[in-house]
Amino acid sequence: MLRFLCIVSALVLTFATTASAAQPQVLSESGDWTAWTYSDGGNLICYMSSTPKKDEGKYTKRGDIYVIITHRPAEKSFDEVSFIAGYQFKSGAPMTIKIGNKTFKNTFTEGDKAWMVSATEDKNLIAEMKRGSRMIVDGVSSRGTATKDTYSLKGFTSAYNTITAKCKK
Repeated sequence: MLRFLCIVSALVLTFATTASAAQPQVLSESGDWTAWTYSDGGNLICYMSSTPKKDEGKYTKRGDIYVIITHRPAEKSFDEVSFIAGYQFKSGAPMTIKIGNKTFKNTFTEGDKAWMVSATEDKNLIAEMKRGSRMIVDGVSSRGTATKDTYSLKGFTSAYNTITAKCKK
């Protein structure tokens, strides 16, 4: 739980400056996912997050690892999926996501973050996340270390419905 609270703190710093951002409020905890909301400059932002159940790789030290789905209604931005790897990605190396028999390779990485290449790919990934029970994310660090993170999708749909209801499209 302490690790998760540290991640939430990092999210606040990532998404907004402390001068204009309110502290995130938990909307719900659903299975292995937590739904959050906060205000940034008067604009409501909703997101949900989870950490992997299992992280694998031949590394000695790795930072926080998580996935986030964000809605920003004031910007008309919904369903943005982002990953934090806990390391710097190898330059130009994409990340691979597997859910059931579906594989997503249309990703791009920058620093320790990764995203889908388009809003359509975000929506396709979210649709699979709703149907699936487990998501495996493979990446390669700047040092060439291969990693494999396994996320539970238990509670995903409920958390997604919560942020969607709060930050309506």
